[in-house]
Amino acid sequence: MTRVLRGAARALAVAGVMIVYAAVWLAGLAALRRRPRQRARWRARMFRSWCARLIAVLGVRVEISGAAPAAPFFLVCNHLGYLDVLVLASHLDAVFVAKSEVARWPVLGWICRKMDTVFIDRSSRRDVSRVLDRTREALHRGDGVVVFPEGTSTGGETVRPFLPALLATPVQLGEPVRYATLSYSTPAGEPPAHLAVCWWGGMTFPDHLWRLMGLARIDARLVFGERAIRHHDRKRLAAELHRAVLSDFTPVVGLSPQ
Repeated sequence: MTRVLRGAARALAVAGVMIVYAAVWLAGLAALRRRPRQRARWRARMFRSWCARLIAVLGVRVEISGAAPAAPFFLVCNHLGYLDVLVLASHLDAVFVAKSEVARWPVLGWICRKMDTVFIDRSSRRDVSRVLDRTREALHRGDGVVVFPEGTSTGGETVRPFLPALLATPVQLGEPVRYATLSYSTPAGEPPAHLAVCWWGGMTFPDHLWRLMGLARIDARLVFGERAIRHHDRKRLAAELHRAVLSDFTPVVGLSPQ
């Protein structure tokens, strides 16, 4: 019963955050409709603040190691579920590359659509070219770009090999790539993070979100890599970035304290 009441209270709080921030964001866009640079800065500030407020409402505590990069940057991270976007966006000024299904999700999908997220249809090789163009444009604007090169989210037992396709942008531009690593844990007595926080396999979004909102607390560990990695070959770049992320990665399974 405690988890049900907690989940209901958080659902109401999330709705309140969405209404307030949507109103402020739309008012800002209207005021800056003829000032594109200021609109872009407004979007970045609002996205960061919006996500920070949402993770606070959801009971997420973020422990950070390393220094977050300043935009413009190209950054890769392992992928454990939709919460990754909120955690990273609350500490970075960036646009994200996400699978096209995210655009249809309630709450998070609406935010991502309005905040210039680049959606990719992973079932279509032709769509990669369009996404590469969008990421180049974002870097030229001075934005940060975040991609999840595993290609899917996992339960956090390990980090899947990185797919090299989206790394063509930094390779073509001769730009270095930064990396980050995410992991989650839950308190003793709560459902384990690999089931209640990570979103993977055949889990349905509404059921998982409800289970996540009922948790007493979520501890997120975000590690920013100390170095930037550059390579002229995207496959070798993907392999080197994977090794770097894996070396900083703390497996999610079994993390809950006893």
